[in-house]
Amino acid sequence: MRLAGALWEPVRQTCANIWRHKLRSFLTMFGIAWGIASLVLMSALCDGFKLGQRRNMAQLGDNLVLVWNGRTEKQAGGQRAGRRVYWEEEDIRAIREQCPAVSEVAGELKRTVNAASEFNSGRFLTVGVTEEYLRLRNLPASVGRNITAADHEQARRVCVLGDSVRKQLFENRTDVLGCSVNLEGYPYMVIGLMSEKNQNSSYDGWDNEKILVPQSSLVRDFPPTNPDYRKGRVMLIIYRPASVQQWEEAGRQVRGVLARRHGFDPTDEGATPAWDMVKSAEMFDRAFRATELFLALVALVTLSLGGVGVMNTMMSAVAERTHEIGLRKALGATRRRILVDFLLEGVLLALASGALGLAVVSALAAGVNSLPMPDMFAGLPVKFYNALVALAALGTVAVLSAFPPALRACRLTPVEALREER
Repeated sequence: MRLAGALWEPVRQTCANIWRHKLRSFLTMFGIAWGIASLVLMSALCDGFKLGQRRNMAQLGDNLVLVWNGRTEKQAGGQRAGRRVYWEEEDIRAIREQCPAVSEVAGELKRTVNAASEFNSGRFLTVGVTEEYLRLRNLPASVGRNITAADHEQARRVCVLGDSVRKQLFENRTDVLGCSVNLEGYPYMVIGLMSEKNQNSSYDGWDNEKILVPQSSLVRDFPPTNPDYRKGRVMLIIYRPASVQQWEEAGRQVRGVLARRHGFDPTDEGATPAWDMVKSAEMFDRAFRATELFLALVALVTLSLGGVGVMNTMMSAVAERTHEIGLRKALGATRRRILVDFLLEGVLLALASGALGLAVVSALAAGVNSLPMPDMFAGLPVKFYNALVALAALGTVAVLSAFPPALRACRLTPVEALREER
């Protein structure tokens, strides 16, 4: 009990001193609380935007590389530059077998077809898919089932509808599983529905506006109008590296396989124009790292200003309480006790201000997060780690700022202090 009382007494006296100078303490606390609240709020805004962007990017597929067929820009194998190259289904098999740095690969085939139900009709992009393609492109069926390997092997006339397609063909009806949709006159049974997707990027239109069918069914029922894409060819190759660390090696392996099969230089970028989502994600992360660095600099300035405020407050307190310090020393107070009292006052002032700022931000974040969020924003995630670091940094700055005034106070002799005018 004596130990608890001995520890509590300096805290009680410190709180009494802060309360005695309410206006000065309030102004100091307000400045520090405002700075900490602004800092944590900006960090939460940055995190919310970053998480929202990543979530939307994942709607298209995670860590994908899309390779279109292009024109050669270099002579190779005795063939002139400017030659058009076309990808084939055999290229997909070769990449799967010869590229260990690639985890999954698929080809893309699509046609724009007329679709009609008993309620309405429209013209939609219809994509021929395989199980690998569905995994790569993140195209799950939220209702019913998705297209399987058996559907592809048997070339079944089944389809999965995007959310916008369902709304147009069936006038917002949801009980459409088992219904028939005529695609260019061929009856396809609806076996699944995709949930509404919020994409911020695409290369051929939104997934909500597509119809998915087995790739073999697309080849059989909807022959290409462009003779360049005859049977056995694909319009696009999509692959995923085995890991982000193997991304560059996967690219070299894929270009090497395609170059050997089609007789062009593997360094010829014109023959393999690509959208590298791994690289795009890296650039995205680099931009946010720059933002986080800027926020760190803002934090440094904020904490420095808070430290200046604490130092000024404590300097004023020492000047006002010089006579009191002299009396306490004359009555037996040690230099250590005087030093601890003034240090404690500065630290409590700063930490109370920081806690107040964090409480305000937490309440604000809870209110904002309860509201509907736009597609590209994930709310205000206030991380406990960030709050802890902010408080720890603020406590350190407070100790450093309060130390010079506290040291000046403890070094005063009773005679010098009692001579000061009250």
